[in-house]
Amino acid sequence: MRAFSNLGIWQKSHALTLKIYLVTKSFPKEEMFGLSSQMRRSASSISTNIAEGCGRSTNPQFKHFLDFSLGSSSELEYQIILSKDLTYISENIFNELETMVTEVRKMIHAYRGKLD
Repeated sequence: MRAFSNLGIWQKSHALTLKIYLVTKSFPKEEMFGLSSQMRRSASSISTNIAEGCGRSTNPQFKHFLDFSLGSSSELEYQIILSKDLTYISENIFNELETMVTEVRKMIHAYRGKLD
């Protein structure tokens, strides 16, 4: 069993989740159960699946959960684009979040490759 909190991929994805929670606080109230909630779930799903995968007994099982994390990161990336297009976030925040999600995705891919 791996300690998920020691993994760089979990630490980066957790930081991304915290940033998403902070950013979505300023979204319109009508988005509380819409886009805000979806973004928070997508972001937290990345870290959650990494943590759950760490609790699995084999590398193939762990890789399966990393695949879920990758799917959630793609979902979040779209939601970040949508937030920008709806003018809920500035171009600067968009760029910051886009950079963070891309970095997390690259790290997950790299770590997943090491499990072969």
